Amino acid sequence: MKRANQEIREYAAKNNVYLWEIALAMGISEPTMTRKLRTELPERDREMIIRVINELAAMRQISY
Repeated sequence: MKRANQEIREYAAKNNVYLWEIALAMGISEPTMTRKLRTELPERDREMIIRVINELAAMRQISY
């Protein structure tokens, strides 16, 4: 059985971005982020998280 929001989790891992980093960038706590991912998110929220992952990954590349 597939976990809720598995694509987001895999995308974050592929880009070496931790869930706590996403939460911090969104201004929420890590436990809140984890709870959000327990059920499938609306498309708008998914797009926002993907955008945050992309921004964090880009910032990481610039600093190397």
